[in-house]
Amino acid sequence: MDLGLKGKIALVSGASKGLGYAVAKALAGEGAQVSISSRDEQAIANAARQVEQETGTRVISMAVDVRSKDAIERWIAHTADTLGGIDALMTNSGGPPAGAAVSFDDQQWQDAADLLLFSTIRMVRAAVPHMDKRGGGAILVSTSSSVKEPVPNLGLSTVLRASVSALSKTLAFELAAKRIRVNQLIPGRIDTDRVRHLDEVNAKKQGITPEEAKERAVGTIPWGRYGQPDEFGRVGAFLLSDAASYMTGSTVQVDGGLIRSIV
Repeated sequence: MDLGLKGKIALVSGASKGLGYAVAKALAGEGAQVSISSRDEQAIANAARQVEQETGTRVISMAVDVRSKDAIERWIAHTADTLGGIDALMTNSGGPPAGAAVSFDDQQWQDAADLLLFSTIRMVRAAVPHMDKRGGGAILVSTSSSVKEPVPNLGLSTVLRASVSALSKTLAFELAAKRIRVNQLIPGRIDTDRVRHLDEVNAKKQGITPEEAKERAVGTIPWGRYGQPDEFGRVGAFLLSDAASYMTGSTVQVDGGLIRSIV
């Protein structure tokens, strides 16, 4: 299947590793020109070189703290100026600290809101005018299985990602007239640094080893294993492509059957 991504211009945030990197690599592998960002300048530059080497497609990078409105706007303007426009955007970031909701103070809640919720609306707000000039586009919002089922000990993430999920659905209605599609992509337990860190946190809390914590987590997944980042990346590239041209306001799970909710 030709996804229709050749020559498209796509931005992916939080792409130095993990899920964002996987989507960026899949997009570049389909011929899209990709602009990637993360907070660590050296890490994102290395990621760009790696994707270029693996795909032969141009990738540009910029160090961006997505909690900063100005940094987001500079990245998106630089991408549009350098590559000639914007067709697709994936909003993504690292996760906030683990812990119970009542254990965090106001500043920690605000930091998490900037990281997850405000970063998403700021990226969308900056990218939409460029997509509008090109007659449309696609936005992919990466969230978490916690928007379907609250995850124990992830109070900040559960509450704020649910807000991001609501924002995604709202944007799908609001931007349809501009021919801009907005979809949500939910990872289950994908084998990334973030999930390995959570296994370590859970292991410490339960008094077991990280390997035992992972084994218990795998036991809850019908498919019987953690997902691989590339499995998530390919779905992300599809949702940002013309092959998904009649999909907007949708929620897609890449979870091996982990999420038990009906819808």
